[in-house]
Amino acid sequence: VYRVKNPSSAERMAVVAVGGYGRGTLAPGSDIDLLFLLPYKQTPWGEQIVEYMLYMLWDLGLKVGHATRNIDECLRQSRTDITIRTSILEARFLWGEQKLYDELLQRFDREVVRTTGPEYVQAKLAERDERHAKAGESRYLVEPNVKDGKGGLRDLQTLFWIGKYFYRVRTGEELVEKGVFTDGEYREFQKAEDFLWAVRCHMHFLTGKAEERLHFDIQREIAERLGYTTHPGLSAVERFMKHYFLVAKDVGDLTRIFCAALEEEQAKHVPGFNRIFLTFSRRKRKLAGTSDFIIDN
Repeated sequence: VYRVKNPSSAERMAVVAVGGYGRGTLAPGSDIDLLFLLPYKQTPWGEQIVEYMLYMLWDLGLKVGHATRNIDECLRQSRTDITIRTSILEARFLWGEQKLYDELLQRFDREVVRTTGPEYVQAKLAERDERHAKAGESRYLVEPNVKDGKGGLRDLQTLFWIGKYFYRVRTGEELVEKGVFTDGEYREFQKAEDFLWAVRCHMHFLTGKAEERLHFDIQREIAERLGYTTHPGLSAVERFMKHYFLVAKDVGDLTRIFCAALEEEQAKHVPGFNRIFLTFSRRKRKLAGTSDFIIDN
């Protein structure tokens, strides 16, 4: 598409998947998030390429989130925007100039990640508390938010993001190698993630939209789709919701295990790391009833 016979160094581009698309975990109603990565500033040729690809995806009926940035812009914005920083953390190469993508990851690790560990953890903990406040402080809500609620998918993703940031890993299995999780704990992580993803995908299919709250009026149908049956004294939907709440509790247990391992390891090497966890612990004790990333899970 729009081939250039003698391309200059500025006429290079890498198309990079970010967000859920970068992780390789898209729900039926999710957006496809793309980063069009450039070496320098945008060129007329680059604008044509981006426009062509976006219109093609829109014509297919896809919801597309996109950004066009060069490497310096990515790094500069990631220093002040945690969302952009996390998107680069999960970036996955799709097409184009592989060297651009490799350079972005190398410079991101060297110029951003190595010097901002405690800051990133603190931001993610605060982000998590805000998310829980909006979606509901308890994991035992009648209509839980499967994505953003306490014990939901985003809590598992937050653990993985923080682990990737400190341990420079690309997969969950590597967290076992680093001693963050045991084999059994990581299997629990996978089981919880698989269950929550199954529930979320069925919700999207059933409602025909990106519905994240497990409303009471769809719980019975979701239970049937997932194969739950009625047992003596317990209906199919009751068994399903009981399983859901047990999984949410498992996510809380994994959060405690993860944070304890991370605190013990990183406090040895990162100045101020203990103070971050202590700050959140003290805040929990002062404000009765509020959530806490380490203790109240």
